[in-house]
Amino acid sequence: MATPVDEVHRLIWELESLRHGEETVAALVALGPAALEPLRRFLLAGKPSQIFQPRLWAVQALARLGARDALIAYLLQEREIADPEESFGEEAVASAAARHLAAWKDEDTYRFLLKLSERRLLNGLIDALADFKNPEAIPYFERALEDDFYRPAAEKALVKLGASAACALVRSAMTPHPHSGLETPSSLERRRSAVRLLNLVGISAVHWQTLRPLLDASDAALVVEAAKLGMRLGIKEDRRRMARRLIELLSSAPWHLRADIVESLVNLKQEAAGEIEAEITRRLKQPEDLRAQDMCLRALLRVKMRWEQAAAGRLPASFGAGIPEDT
Repeated sequence: MATPVDEVHRLIWELESLRHGEETVAALVALGPAALEPLRRFLLAGKPSQIFQPRLWAVQALARLGARDALIAYLLQEREIADPEESFGEEAVASAAARHLAAWKDEDTYRFLLKLSERRLLNGLIDALADFKNPEAIPYFERALEDDFYRPAAEKALVKLGASAACALVRSAMTPHPHSGLETPSSLERRRSAVRLLNLVGISAVHWQTLRPLLDASDAALVVEAAKLGMRLGIKEDRRRMARRLIELLSSAPWHLRADIVESLVNLKQEAAGEIEAEITRRLKQPEDLRAQDMCLRALLRVKMRWEQAAAGRLPASFGAGIPEDT
């Protein structure tokens, strides 16, 4: 007759066979303490693999069994994995282990996760620290903004922190690395992300005074997002500056920014109307073939039409209706 330990080993083999994974996890959890040590050995002594799902299920089972110490021991392991696909798979397993640790909302677990963040960048670790909602983890989230793979998780974490993240995000937005004359692409992405996030969490009038120079940034995305920030807090001089910079950018900005530029210019009618009218008049004098390809002209005409619709008390049927979209 099979013992509980025999059944555990059979179920772990079931995990490796990739059959009925969730059901097998449930069966292992139902066996209780008898499953703990075999699962722990499977996770800690097992080899990384391109097929990482069995190890992911083992993490899930250990978490449901309350085996916090086993998850911590696994995350403390130092592994050198040469194969990139195996490394990717093992990172997914480690990420899941870190994420599950957020279920223990105690100081020891938080301190472990924070210490782990000094040497490991993991989406699950970002998620876990975000659940504690402690501003102490902000530098870790900010560092993750520089990496395309971890940025979405870091952005969600910073939004969770809300206004308590604003000061750090302002500093990040204004700090190019290594310096303004030679900024790395990853630093620029971090700063773009920081300004986008500030539009979500909100800023104070003091923050705006620090951020105003971004209106003169060479990067279009920074200017566009900074202009959004200044809509509520900027003085008349700031608003004129926004209008001028946004009009300048229309000809060169990537297509995905043009909709935001148009929306901002619609909200800057008092400051932008004269310059936009003059620019439309100038561009309409071009030969017909050039007018047809003039993306800036199309955008300015959409802005003017939105003003006219608002004045007539009508909401536009669709954004820029009647004028071809930029492609």
